[in-house]
Amino acid sequence: MSALADAKKAARGVAAQLLDSVNKLESNMKTNLERAMKENDRVYLMRVPAAGSLGALPAASLVKPTSLAEVLDASKERLFSSLVPDGSMKALSKYTEMVDDIIRTQAEKLQQASEITRVRLKEMDLPDSILSLEGNITLPLDLKEDVEAVQISGGPAGLESELQQLRDLRRVNQELLVQTEELLQKEANEDAQFRTQFGSRWTRPQSSTLTKNIQDRLNLFAANLKKAADSDSLIERGVNENYPLMSILDKRPIESALPSISRPIMSLDGNEDAIVGALKQSLRQLESLGAQRAGLEDMLKEMKRKDDILPKLMAGVGSHDDLFKKEIAKYDSICAEIADNIVAQEQLLLQIQAQNEQFAAVFNLEDYKASRERCYKQIAAAIAKYREIKKNINEGLNFYVTLQEAIGKIKQQCSDFIMTRNIQCREMIEDVQRKLAGFNFSSSSHSSVQRNASVPPDQSSPSPPPHAQPPYAAPPGGDSRPGYSQPEPRPAYSQPYPPTYGAPPQQPPYGAPHPGQYHQPPHQPPPSHDYGQPAYPGWRGPYYNAHQPQPQQPGPYPQPPYNAPGAYPPHQSNYYRPQ
Repeated sequence: MSALADAKKAARGVAAQLLDSVNKLESNMKTNLERAMKENDRVYLMRVPAAGSLGALPAASLVKPTSLAEVLDASKERLFSSLVPDGSMKALSKYTEMVDDIIRTQAEKLQQASEITRVRLKEMDLPDSILSLEGNITLPLDLKEDVEAVQISGGPAGLESELQQLRDLRRVNQELLVQTEELLQKEANEDAQFRTQFGSRWTRPQSSTLTKNIQDRLNLFAANLKKAADSDSLIERGVNENYPLMSILDKRPIESALPSISRPIMSLDGNEDAIVGALKQSLRQLESLGAQRAGLEDMLKEMKRKDDILPKLMAGVGSHDDLFKKEIAKYDSICAEIADNIVAQEQLLLQIQAQNEQFAAVFNLEDYKASRERCYKQIAAAIAKYREIKKNINEGLNFYVTLQEAIGKIKQQCSDFIMTRNIQCREMIEDVQRKLAGFNFSSSSHSSVQRNASVPPDQSSPSPPPHAQPPYAAPPGGDSRPGYSQPEPRPAYSQPYPPTYGAPPQQPPYGAPHPGQYHQPPHQPPPSHDYGQPAYPGWRGPYYNAHQPQPQQPGPYPQPPYNAPGAYPPHQSNYYRPQ
């Protein structure tokens, strides 16, 4: 590293490539040094000698010197070997074209012979019929890939679990919908009961007018759920009706569902094995001919690569036709072998055709082919039907998940609405009871004055204590107990936020005067009363005091979401289509 540092100092103004090499070498040295120090500190724990105590590094031999005599020796070089006369070059080009034509013609013959073999064997259903007889049945590649995809996704046996998911999601949506409707119905019943109890004094709007939009959306969801249930029934019926068809896809391996060639039950001469053996032998010979054709094609290419007649062309004088004929004759032997191979293949194919006819007659091959084609068609139809049902089930699952989110948002809006209505209900009950208490106190004071005026002064009854508080009037249809201290018993109703029994009297809210100081004439209609600062900011919406628009009070609670836009997105599908 010290030597590298000195080299960098002395290398000012040199080429950038040289500096890059020095920097790269220095980086590698630092990496090696860090690794060596880490290994020594953790593993070897050896003493590191001082750098000054080490000997100087010997110079590295970068190149091997060569004597000048060897460099200048030209006795072994052919300095003008690449210089060829123009006539020789033209003759060489012509010869090359002749060789290329021979090779191209022979290669086309070999390729054509291989294609003829493939087509003829396909027509005779070989060697598939032999493999089927031995139990090695194969399925077409495209059909096999489709079956594997179906089995990976669960197959027909997994459709039942997906149908159960549909049922569970439908049940959850129905329960959510019923719970939301029960919340609204309970609030409407409470409002109607208070309206019946207080009569015209209960001035807030009816629940049905405020929840009309929400109820319409719930009705829409209920209609969609009913349609979805009908679609689920169609899917279940489709699964039950088509399961016998699709059950073939559950067989593993799928080849076990394919028919196989069986030996005849009764044989007259017992030569089935001999027929099969002869056919197998012919197929092996045909395979050997195919391998031989591949070898002949490679020999042609190798011969062309080694064929170099340039020295002969340069040495010759006059016409080169005789030389061409002599050199082209080298390829005659390979061409003859190719021709013999093609002839032998034709004869062997005729022999295989005759043997296959005999094989088909003995093993009833036509019936096997027909049953195999039927099985292929059944597998293809089962795959198509499975994909159709799977698509419908996925649409149903997506529909129920989306609907569940929409119903959940509506339920949350209903909860917010009911909470706001409960706060309004409590405040209105307190206000009505306060008005009734003030009215009864004024009536009692007026009756006492008239009674005292009609009797002599010595017979008048003693005046009540200065701080006595008259009893509050009971609500209509109730007993004489105060309405705020013990509510009237009502079946299936619990007043929200009930007052605390036995609590000390509190100052009336909203700046109203104390009942003992309320001196409003008994027959004068009550003035328009403003409820003051509401406990739930913003609860006075457009349905309260519509003739007196007032700005909304800011507060920590959101605006009542009674007219919020629908959260349920439109869903388009063949089976699940909302109204």
